Amino acid sequence: MENLTLTPLRQPIVFELEGFDVSPGQGPLLFFLALFVYMVVLLGNGVVICVIMTDRSLHRPMFVMICHLVVCDLLGATAVLPSLMMHFLMGQKKIGYLPAIAQGFCIHTYGVAMHTILGVMAIDRYVAVCEPLRYHSIMTSARLHSCCAVAWIVALLLIAVLFSFHVNLSYCSRIIQHVYCSNKSIMNLACAPPLISNIYGLFITWFVSTGMFVVIAYSYIRILRAAFQQGRSSSSIRTKAFQTCASHLVVYVFYELTTMIIVIIYRFPSVSQNVSKFLGILSITFSPAINPIIYGLVSKDLRSSIIKRFSTRAVHKN
Repeated sequence: MENLTLTPLRQPIVFELEGFDVSPGQGPLLFFLALFVYMVVLLGNGVVICVIMTDRSLHRPMFVMICHLVVCDLLGATAVLPSLMMHFLMGQKKIGYLPAIAQGFCIHTYGVAMHTILGVMAIDRYVAVCEPLRYHSIMTSARLHSCCAVAWIVALLLIAVLFSFHVNLSYCSRIIQHVYCSNKSIMNLACAPPLISNIYGLFITWFVSTGMFVVIAYSYIRILRAAFQQGRSSSSIRTKAFQTCASHLVVYVFYELTTMIIVIIYRFPSVSQNVSKFLGILSITFSPAINPIIYGLVSKDLRSSIIKRFSTRAVHKN
């Protein structure tokens, strides 16, 4: 009798997100809440980027970098909110392997790119305040776009290497204990997670968080010193320096605070899972929703351009 060798079938990998513990009647309400937040993100960031692109007076390095932050915010919010809305509306929890990797890749790229772009903005503000006479010769258009490109390339390369460790992994579980996919949540499902993945993940966290904090802190210490020294002769110089840097600093502080809350909350297992998951979502959606308001309130030039644009349209309609 001929011996037959049985080989296991390679079925497509489908993960299941644990999601929120929501009663059936609350799903539609939470769907509309998530939809409202997403519309706020799209509308706010869309207005900012359209005004900057169409107003030639705003074609300056600071506003070009704000456009890059807007793109970064849209990437993070779009990676999370549409799938969350489907979860609330239809109870959809299953996600394929490639969509899971893509979602995790976008979320991590958002986190790293926020730090690198904010780091580039800090350097730009340092040159603008501390070397005002040489600013335009140092921060040329080519150098500006090169710095922004490097910020994105560094983020993409770091995350691409991080997710390369998922290639050819075998998974012993399919349940992701969160409402979205991340590198850690997917790697925890592997039968034998590679140690180098954890080491590299810690390296990225240290390099991005600590490295960019040092760059931003050093830049603003020098900016404050220069502002106070120059402000002795004229208080308008000090005021202008603070106005120039305020939006960038406020965005950075808000982003770091939301991230810190997540790190702290995970240290307390007694906290409700729904609360932990909500804060995890908040860390990705809060900054994209609030940043356009910060740009508009703090930046006088951008605020004036937005008001002028809408006032002109209202006059034309009347």
